[in-house]
Amino acid sequence: MDDEYAKLIRRMNPPRVVIDNDTSEDATIIQVDSVNKHGILLEVVQVLTDMNLVITKAYISSDGGWFMDVFNVTDQDGNKIIDEEAIDYIQQRLENDAIFYPSLTGSVGVMPSDEHTSIELTGTDRPGLLSEVCAVLADLGCNVVNAEIWTHNARAAAVVHVTDDSTGAAIKDPKRLSTIKDLLCNVLKGFNDLNNAKTSVSPPGRLSKERRLHQIMFADRDYERVDRASHLEDDSNSRPHVTVLNIEKDYSVITMRSKDRPKLLFDIVCTLTDMEYVVYHGMVCARGKEAYQEFYIRHIDGFPISSEAERERVIQCLEAAIERRAHEGLELELCTEDRAGLLSDITRIFRENSLCIKRAEISTKGGKAKDRFYVTDVTGNPVEPRIVDSICRQIGQTKLHVKHSGSRDPPQETTMGYFFGNLFKARTFQNFKGIISYS
Repeated sequence: MDDEYAKLIRRMNPPRVVIDNDTSEDATIIQVDSVNKHGILLEVVQVLTDMNLVITKAYISSDGGWFMDVFNVTDQDGNKIIDEEAIDYIQQRLENDAIFYPSLTGSVGVMPSDEHTSIELTGTDRPGLLSEVCAVLADLGCNVVNAEIWTHNARAAAVVHVTDDSTGAAIKDPKRLSTIKDLLCNVLKGFNDLNNAKTSVSPPGRLSKERRLHQIMFADRDYERVDRASHLEDDSNSRPHVTVLNIEKDYSVITMRSKDRPKLLFDIVCTLTDMEYVVYHGMVCARGKEAYQEFYIRHIDGFPISSEAERERVIQCLEAAIERRAHEGLELELCTEDRAGLLSDITRIFRENSLCIKRAEISTKGGKAKDRFYVTDVTGNPVEPRIVDSICRQIGQTKLHVKHSGSRDPPQETTMGYFFGNLFKARTFQNFKGIISYS
């Protein structure tokens, strides 16, 4: 009923989208005005992200019953969006798409659909885990058509879309689905994850793989850093910096500084939405290799962050959101003809050469497989060139390409303070004598 009411309100007050290519010299400006509702910021950001647009700046305001966002965007090459068909498509997507996300409920597992079967997995990360999962799927006659695999803080999560090898359609037989779940759960449990591995029926919904992965890892509490105090001091220089302050009783102010990368804003807004916080004002700015973000938020109940424990949890969850997709390790791209068991063979070669897959993006289209892997050695260190050469020879020099070294540039220190400054004229935004710091 709530969704139907929200749809009615949206139809009565459709979003207004203005796309401007004249004001800025180096970006296309997209302004979105709409009736406000919880999750609308994520809805808009996901549309822009799904279209592979790069958000270089953003200004967010959603006080009261109206939502107004301004985004500076470019294409992947840093150019304005000048193609008229592309501009019309962006406008149609933002004005007409009504995406309503289900709440963070249910567990993860196997969900049938008309085109494929979606398998969702979570468990303790270990070397060779993806290879074992792919081997089981291949033995069960499941062909992986696309997948996304993330690892973070000793946890692993995956959303895998498979079809039946023999028919090319989704797998719907309940007995077979039960067998797939049981065998994959055994693989995930291994010898030391008897309680935390999960494979059960998924909730329905129109969620992207990336959106779902954030939900899975958040529910799995991957933000609780394992042996946090033991991390090397120099590693802290490459990690995101998140601070939380309260301004009197009105807002909690979150500031974030990290290395810039694609989909950064999407990842952060996913987590804030899942934690049931509302962004009332915000500013995003990417300068060179570094990104700055600042949000004025309240919990969905209307109150700011009220305790040290809540503040610490928000910081941990936002750090995790930024780190989950960080480019860790050597980036390898596989381009070849798709076939049954291909992913199982590729991941087996990686495992036999002592490589750990930190993240993977698997896709097939028109009989072609285009897969991207981020790998390290078993100790988490960079892969030796001789091992890369050996793997390329085994798979094929023309099929596997090294795309990125995986080196991390730590964010540079900055004296930049809060973005907003005097942008807001409310008394509470000016009276910084009333700022309460939990630090």
